Amino acid sequence: MVRLVQQFVSCCRAAGLRISTSEVLDGLGQLRLINPIDELQFRALLAANFAKSFRDLQHFNRLYDLFFHEMRRDMGDIAKAETWNRQIQDAAQALKEKPHDTPVYDAVVDFLAGNPLPLLAEMRRIHTESDDQPSGLRFNFGPLASRFNVLMQITGAGAGVAGLIKDNFFHVSPQTLHELSDHFAERLAAARSILMYEPHPGDQVTRKITTQEQRFRNLGEKSFSTLSRQEVEEMRDVVDRLVRKLKNIVSRRFAARDRGNLDVKKTLRASARYNGVPLDIQYRRKTLRKSRIVTLCDVSGSVWAAARFMLNLVYSLQDCFDKVNSFVFIDRLTDVTPIFEEQDISEAIRIVMEEADVHYEAPTDYGETFRHFRRNYMDLLTKKTTLIIVGDGRSNYLAPEDVILGEMRDRCRRVIWLNPEPENLWGTGDSEMRAYTHHCHEVRACRNINQLMTFIEELVL
Repeated sequence: MVRLVQQFVSCCRAAGLRISTSEVLDGLGQLRLINPIDELQFRALLAANFAKSFRDLQHFNRLYDLFFHEMRRDMGDIAKAETWNRQIQDAAQALKEKPHDTPVYDAVVDFLAGNPLPLLAEMRRIHTESDDQPSGLRFNFGPLASRFNVLMQITGAGAGVAGLIKDNFFHVSPQTLHELSDHFAERLAAARSILMYEPHPGDQVTRKITTQEQRFRNLGEKSFSTLSRQEVEEMRDVVDRLVRKLKNIVSRRFAARDRGNLDVKKTLRASARYNGVPLDIQYRRKTLRKSRIVTLCDVSGSVWAAARFMLNLVYSLQDCFDKVNSFVFIDRLTDVTPIFEEQDISEAIRIVMEEADVHYEAPTDYGETFRHFRRNYMDLLTKKTTLIIVGDGRSNYLAPEDVILGEMRDRCRRVIWLNPEPENLWGTGDSEMRAYTHHCHEVRACRNINQLMTFIEELVL
């Protein structure tokens, strides 16, 4: 048993598994505490001493199976096995006497004879061959050529074994010759398995850790229409963090008004109440203007995903604007401003989806939407108002009424159109984006949360 463990340790070391002498001695000493014939106990003992990490465990399992199973001599009783062992050694000697010009051939023949150490050492050299090259000059041709050479030697050794079997080099009965042929075939298959094996220890048990920022950044690149319910919930954290950041920036901008250039005239005027002592310092203040926002959000189909996030962000940032008026539409406008002012954002979204007077089964009609806005809400647009339209501009071949959009542009400060469709689809089919673009100050694609956040930051700051 001691010799068997020593041979296994030699194979492990040849294959690159680091095992110290003290670990070998510990394992041998613990053999007295178990039943070595019980493979579960025996394997667990060796793994506990020789595999020091999850990475090493995968490598250990591969070597254990190779040494104790694929290389086993399961050929009947001991006497017969000893007889075949002599014949196998004679065959290996005969194969080595054939002309060859590489020690790899000898390693393959030793493997067929039951000694895996030389072949494992060669494969270990191939696996680490590229590591010896400078980082700027690494390529795969060296290891590939070495692997091809090993494959040629395995093929050559297999051809030599086939010749010995055909000529009955062993001088045994046909039944025994057939069993020896199967034995060499199993050894050749094991050699090819070692050649094809790529050592990636730990891949199956090593977790790929990504930071929260990386996860949110990757998720933020996904289109609104492809987000799952769970991903939508995850993005709420991102939205909340952005909202807090923008609110802090805006509050600092207003707080900074009490710093800057000294206003001498106002300071002297204020000092009159203190007998000319300038206790009340006055600064030149630049009036910070909050804009008013009017949003028109198409809530039909996949466009609703973008509109929902837009309404969510505008709702959360109401403190950053003088007034926010929100409308949703499919074939006509529905004013949802009171809902967003009185309800929590989650409840407001639910009411818009379930209780608001929105005809979800109707075809989208941008023309009727603009006519409805001109009749009832045109007074909301002033030179302090930014009009934001979220939609794909597809009006089902109905009148686009882009002239009304031009009138809306003339009354407000800015008109911004956010389109959740790819730009190459604008103007195709029933899309009226080409007509609407001429009446907008800015038209931008808004297909994911990252693009929407960029727009909101520019709008607020």
